[in-house]
Amino acid sequence: MPSPHHGERPDDSTIDLIVLHAISLPPGEFESKYIESFFMGSLDTTLHPDFRTLAGVRVSAHFVVDRAGDITQFVPLSKRAWHAGDSVWEGRANCNDYSIGIEMIGDEKQPFTQVQYRETARLCRVVMQHFPHIERERIVGHQDVAPGRKWDPGKQWEWAKFRRSLSHIRKLDIEVEV
Repeated sequence: MPSPHHGERPDDSTIDLIVLHAISLPPGEFESKYIESFFMGSLDTTLHPDFRTLAGVRVSAHFVVDRAGDITQFVPLSKRAWHAGDSVWEGRANCNDYSIGIEMIGDEKQPFTQVQYRETARLCRVVMQHFPHIERERIVGHQDVAPGRKWDPGKQWEWAKFRRSLSHIRKLDIEVEV
């Protein structure tokens, strides 16, 4: 699904970071239709009181991994998705310039699904094949690049479980638009 919310990366950008996020729209609900509409710029903000604050907000991610492990791509990897906002990693500002954004449908209350761990890990491995500067240690959470401003993927995301999944991935048959 080609999101209009993206831009060109700076010419000197080396893609070397993956930022993991969590999203649910409205809060606590895990259907993907509102998230898709939000990333496509077509969310009807009158449908739910919590959507009112999203009016005019332009956000996207490269991918969304839903609760069943299905992956939807919104922005080509060569483009700058608008996922991290005001962010810094290792002293470098504007993480959107040099990162890939992956949203997982979830929140701070419900555990992520086992299939989300597996499919997010597989997706990360595919992205890492395209961008060899991304190492395991350069897969971080939104809360790591925007501390105090963002919470996701949050306490519900088990990093040790994810890293084990990342280590055990063998089948890399995900096709992505670079």
